[in-house]
Amino acid sequence: MRIISLNANGIRSAATKGVFDWFGRQGADVVCLQETKAQEDQLSDPMFRPDGHHCFYRDATSKKGYSGVAIYAKREPDKVLTELGWDEFDNEGRYIEARFGKLSVVSLYFPSGSSGDERQQFKFRAMEWIAPVFEKWRKSGRDYVICGDWNIVRSEKDIKNWKSNQKNSGCLPEERAWFNGMIDGRGWVDSYRTLHPEGEDYTWWSNRGRARENDVGCVSTTRSAHHRCASD
Repeated sequence: MRIISLNANGIRSAATKGVFDWFGRQGADVVCLQETKAQEDQLSDPMFRPDGHHCFYRDATSKKGYSGVAIYAKREPDKVLTELGWDEFDNEGRYIEARFGKLSVVSLYFPSGSSGDERQQFKFRAMEWIAPVFEKWRKSGRDYVICGDWNIVRSEKDIKNWKSNQKNSGCLPEERAWFNGMIDGRGWVDSYRTLHPEGEDYTWWSNRGRARENDVGCVSTTRSAHHRCASD
């Protein structure tokens, strides 16, 4: 199964730039989107529902045009879940899961704390709250692929300006310790870093200072973690 994860930074804007044509060229079985920034009733146009795909959305109810996740799948899932059980997180449209037999594919948009202390504290609460959820998934007997915009880097390999970002959200020591603890200590696998141990294929660039042109970015955004259960 081929799975793609992408932060759309607004699905309506991305559609005008050809993202759904790009879908078709990739041959993916499942595409996970984060930051759709749209309500589902705004996505009724056929351009948002490409032929041959089943489309599922979880938009934000606490603030319209904010956050939001989606899954596009060639095969119809057996079940789709859109809530984890914490209203503050769920109402921002940050989680959707599609189940195909024993496999679960999750599109997750983790909070950013870059706008200020209030959002950073929410991010810390989310880190604490969701850790047992990941552990429950790990022990569930299901295979999980979590495709996410995590808003956290793991190490200096994941960001261009490592030293100057040590006090910035997404690169804070406690954030990195949490993320690395999940990967290294709890049986999850960082798919990108496993395949590319020294890779610097950045997935996010600032809009400022010609960052993309100069490849000054980070690889923390669209990243997948997976866990495969041992067979009996």
